[in-house]
Amino acid sequence: MKGFHQIPVKLHGIEGRYATALFSAASKENVLPKIEQDLTALKSLLSKDAGVKQFLETPIYDRATKKRGLEVILGKGANQTTVNFFNLLAENGRLDHTSNIINSFQTLMTAFRGEVAVTVTSAKELDQKTLTKIKETLVKQKLAQEGKMLVTNKVDPKILGGLVIEVGDNTIDMSVSSKITKLNSLLTASV
Repeated sequence: MKGFHQIPVKLHGIEGRYATALFSAASKENVLPKIEQDLTALKSLLSKDAGVKQFLETPIYDRATKKRGLEVILGKGANQTTVNFFNLLAENGRLDHTSNIINSFQTLMTAFRGEVAVTVTSAKELDQKTLTKIKETLVKQKLAQEGKMLVTNKVDPKILGGLVIEVGDNTIDMSVSSKITKLNSLLTASV
């Protein structure tokens, strides 16, 4: 055994089981960064090329065809652990879970590095200065450690205004839409 890292967080479902198995295998082989790099490249390809995504997720191709296609998709630079993992997914008919498995693996890697994913949802895109102020506030409130936050700004016009901040499992909803919903509930409850 070359190296082994404790599983940083328990994940559930098919995606969680496969991502955890890949994390364990990569950890034992001491290739976690390379596997993460392979999966990030594949995730990027899936988001850019609908044909590749359809090939992996559509059941019309048999498993042997999918395995041959994987050789082309993953390319020569992919780590052997990555190749073996995707061959296993093909054999088990689980390639349709690829995107969710990659997301689950990224969750494991984020937890492994001690990082906290922070999603800031706003009606319009926020500038870097505003995101920095939000980071500082989260650190002051002890909701996250400085330098360990991965902040993502998600735009959702449905919230109308304000912010929804998700830090790990915690959600802080300061959106206009939630305030309107609460006000409507109060008004209808009193009638």
